[in-house]
Amino acid sequence: MRLKKISLRILLTLISIYILICGGMYFFQEKFIFHPQKLDNNFLFQFQQKYIEKFFTTKDGVKLNALHFKADNPKGLIFYLHGNSGSLKTCANIAKTFTDINYDILMLDYRGFGKSEGSLSSQEQIFSDIQTVYNELKKDYSEKNIIVIGYSIGTGIAAEMATHNNPKLLILQAPYYSLIDMMKREYSYLPTFLLKYKFETNKFITECKMPVVIFHGTNDNVVPYESSLMLKKHFKKLDTLITLKNQDHNNITQNIQYLNSIKSILASN
Repeated sequence: MRLKKISLRILLTLISIYILICGGMYFFQEKFIFHPQKLDNNFLFQFQQKYIEKFFTTKDGVKLNALHFKADNPKGLIFYLHGNSGSLKTCANIAKTFTDINYDILMLDYRGFGKSEGSLSSQEQIFSDIQTVYNELKKDYSEKNIIVIGYSIGTGIAAEMATHNNPKLLILQAPYYSLIDMMKREYSYLPTFLLKYKFETNKFITECKMPVVIFHGTNDNVVPYESSLMLKKHFKKLDTLITLKNQDHNNITQNIQYLNSIKSILASN
């Protein structure tokens, strides 16, 4: 009987610990998913090319910071959604890749990133924020000249936004199948209903009317290349997966194969 009481006590302790872990994951998941770099409001960006700093106001009055780089003879606009860490201070270094091939590019910091105000609290919130910015971009650019690019965490956000709009093209760099799938891979011992940010890219791309192009490196140790192979099963006729051999998760825009492919894709669209 004493042994049974000890066993029961241990079991209840383990259950309590598990509940605490689940609670911590739910209430603090933003800290697990997003790793923003905050910048002072007076911070001055320094890039080799000219840029316009912009602020967009969300539905609830939060100001989001963005940088707008312009090409000499632009063919259209790249709306770029970056990954889960850093800020425009480092992310915007890729802008020259696109202005060099005659595309303007607007890069946005999510809530709590860089100079952007507020903090993230739900996927509906971030989806709404991105749509607000996209609506403003449509005032200056026709959708037939807008290309949306999402990288890493930005891929699911970009794909969701594309389902409600009609940009010319959706490009996903190192996309996950969904954050539900990523959670199962990384935290298989936790129930997925705890996840507020599901970012179901697999569902979103099936609803996208425009062509979808995916770039993914075979050596990606953050979001496995297998994720894109899984997404490929949901492709429409015009969708494409471009495999970057030996490429890891970072610095995709410096990959020669990527640069050659993106030039060709943008030239033909």
